[in-house]
Amino acid sequence: MESTPSRLATKASWLISQTAVHSRRFVAEGFTAAEARGYHYRVLAALEEFGPASQADLGRRSRMDRSDVVAAVTELESQGFLARSADPADRRRNIVTITRAGTQQLRRLDRVLDTVQDELLAPLSAAERQTLVALLGKLIEHHGGVPTS
Repeated sequence: MESTPSRLATKASWLISQTAVHSRRFVAEGFTAAEARGYHYRVLAALEEFGPASQADLGRRSRMDRSDVVAAVTELESQGFLARSADPADRRRNIVTITRAGTQQLRRLDRVLDTVQDELLAPLSAAERQTLVALLGKLIEHHGGVPTS
């Protein structure tokens, strides 16, 4: 941080944004190595946690644009990680369900993200990591939750 003006280097907002740059890079590299994308993880995680859902519900739960949901669902379906079927209550709507292979892929991607966390947070102790996560969660909650855009 020698070349960074001290006015910036001491501002939490600047430090958070710089850390986010590293975080995005580590996540992208990890998912690329696993032949996956962040959107894949979001969709699989939402299906595993909340159960079968319409594509619209997946978009809301995953904080994804509708077109990104459709693209991710199509990719994951072609890989056998989820199944799409017509909603019996409304044939115009698709219901998406995670498959056994999808659950296995989610576990694999969980391990990728665990490695990313270890890399990103390497200089912190376990207690410091817990504190950081708690503090970031507290900030997000205070400002109205996870942003929609």
